[in-house]
Amino acid sequence: MSIVRRKTRKVIVGDKLHGFVGIGGDAPVALQTMTSTYTYDIDVTVKQINALHRGGADMVRVAVPDKRDTVALKEIINQVRIPIIADVHFHFERALEAIEAGVHKIRLNPGNIKDRPKVEKVIAACRERGIPIRVGANEGGIIERGDKAQRAEEKAALANDYKGQMTMIMVEKLEEYLRIFSDNDFYDVVLSAKSVDPEIVLSAYSECSKRFDFPLHLGVTHAGPPETGRIRSVVALGALLAQGIGDTIRISYAADPIHEVEDGKELLQVLGLRPRTEPELIACPTCGRIEIDLIAMMSEVRRRMAQIKVPVKVAVMGCVVNGPGECEGSDVAVFAGKGRGVIYVSNNEGVAEQVCTVPENEIIDRLFVEVQKFADRVQRGEARLKNANVEIKPPDPIGELGSGWDKIKKDGLALPVMK
Repeated sequence: MSIVRRKTRKVIVGDKLHGFVGIGGDAPVALQTMTSTYTYDIDVTVKQINALHRGGADMVRVAVPDKRDTVALKEIINQVRIPIIADVHFHFERALEAIEAGVHKIRLNPGNIKDRPKVEKVIAACRERGIPIRVGANEGGIIERGDKAQRAEEKAALANDYKGQMTMIMVEKLEEYLRIFSDNDFYDVVLSAKSVDPEIVLSAYSECSKRFDFPLHLGVTHAGPPETGRIRSVVALGALLAQGIGDTIRISYAADPIHEVEDGKELLQVLGLRPRTEPELIACPTCGRIEIDLIAMMSEVRRRMAQIKVPVKVAVMGCVVNGPGECEGSDVAVFAGKGRGVIYVSNNEGVAEQVCTVPENEIIDRLFVEVQKFADRVQRGEARLKNANVEIKPPDPIGELGSGWDKIKKDGLALPVMK
């Protein structure tokens, strides 16, 4: 069943030159990331933004902690063709400078920029240019810093129920900050409430979805390296998206941001929230039945499939036990075992037909040929992609792949008694 998205306001980010991206309303969930470069290093920043754009990002955020960063923004924006967001943490002047440079969206932190006249200046400048603002609350910066009495009160509350109280503090700070926007009749707003703890992320965004009709930017802050961060992120973001909560996402890693884009795309695709544009690969889990080097084979198949620009579903199975069932719905499949592989390709009726049997050292080359041929047929309108159950007649386990009852008898083992 398709995910029913939560109804929100809709904001538009971008312009004719850089493209328009909707957030909320009837717009699909947008994917964004953030550069890891020093923004004032124009050439390096432009190169990374363009790479992230090619990788599938819908928007890219850049940090502007210093004036030299906002000075560089105008030239950066001139050299890219994707909406750019300026991340402003402490100095409202950076927001005004970024707006003047032509940025397409501003991110403000209510934990750091709280002076009402300063916030109102940013709101006025954004209204004049038609630029949305994300109000982003983070666990690490939301506790009061200036008012000692309030800080002590908030810290004491956290000591008794950290997760519950942190959720409420973030949501209440957002609510308080939003009064400034409401008083200024400004509603092109996106909200976020990030934490390193997936439980806090889940509870904070769930509460935000009940209280506010603004679109939500989902994320887990400082999630760590991809090896562990992707679990932390997918647990929280996947659960929220599956409930229809969330209008734009950023997965955050301590790594090259292209990995954030890759994993963000995959998350949205597997949930049916973004159409797939490249091959989808599935493979059986490794186990003692495998008689080929499946791990090495899968790695090489994945590398080669990057050349294909059609979302063909490719299954690589290491034996015939679960392979037929596990690759239902694939367009091209290989069942491998005993040093050989049987390759199947879907015909125009959606039935997988066996096209060849090849030795193990030829599996990858022939599989790539068949995938490319199928993708070409799709592009010519001679075949269609499918994501439904298909009829797959599995290879005879006694025959080509060298296993089954004949092998058992040949090895002098007793046949099992069927009861």
